[in-house]
Amino acid sequence: MTQDRWVGTSGTGVLLGSTVLVTGAHGFIGLHLVKRLVDLGAQVHATSRRPPAGPSAGTTSWQVDLADADAADELVRAVRPEVVFHLAGQTSGSRDVDAVPPTFASNLASTVNVLTAATRVGRPRIVLAGSMEEPHPGEVRMRASSPYAVSKWASAAYARLFHDMWSQPTVVLRVAMAYGPGRQDESKLVPHVINCLLDGRAPELTSGTRQIDWVYIDDVVDAFLAAACAASVEGRSLDIGSGEPVDIRQTVTMLRQIIGTDVPARFGALPNREYDSARIADLSESGPLLGWSARVGLVEGLTRTVDWFRARREQNEPTAVRRQG
Repeated sequence: MTQDRWVGTSGTGVLLGSTVLVTGAHGFIGLHLVKRLVDLGAQVHATSRRPPAGPSAGTTSWQVDLADADAADELVRAVRPEVVFHLAGQTSGSRDVDAVPPTFASNLASTVNVLTAATRVGRPRIVLAGSMEEPHPGEVRMRASSPYAVSKWASAAYARLFHDMWSQPTVVLRVAMAYGPGRQDESKLVPHVINCLLDGRAPELTSGTRQIDWVYIDDVVDAFLAAACAASVEGRSLDIGSGEPVDIRQTVTMLRQIIGTDVPARFGALPNREYDSARIADLSESGPLLGWSARVGLVEGLTRTVDWFRARREQNEPTAVRRQG
């Protein structure tokens, strides 16, 4: 494939018929990205460490642990992708020492193995899922906030190394706090609060003063597609978010209003986590270079998310219970 085919901004039409590898395809972003790629007509190869639940239309599924260098090399040689979306990894905000080995293996080792395999086989463009938790250049004290954050920080450094030293095309997207339909992880704020409020339970939270940059899942997928196709982005790390800080208290207030409940939130029931700080996307480069911006506002995105949770609950209710309502 010639490089100029990738020049574009939206990804629409450009990926038609292209061989695309998505690692971590069963994760929150991965599931949404795979669906969009299939809709665009890409030949999608999707990997996960877990066995596939069943056949998925338009995709070829692979069960592989990318922390195994030989397995990663064998996968890339078998697929020979033209573009790789590397999303595989373990997301955890834990500060416990026990979080170091799994985040090292799942995030850093897997990234190095994918970069190495790709450099040996065709040098496809690789779009890496980074994190806003990574320290940013220019910070007064560059300090990672967790084992997860440092694994992403090191992964981005390796991506730059492979680009600079071996001309491996890489783009790192530092994604802010992604949310939306399909995310059910109760360790994440939005699913936890929605489930509590729908159950009539008061969610137990920290002080709620931390500011967060929320970005809706459809906007995140748009950014990944743009990064696969845009010119002049290789070797860069770009922020993906709304660029607008909203504290946890405001976010919970929005959810209570959308759900229409007077169930309170117990702010201060949990201690604030050490090293947490506001991480707000700087869109001065990602906007112009990707031709991208977040389009779904927070109220609209939270409303869509609440509707999804409500619909899922209705589908799971026994028929007799639904009829009584």
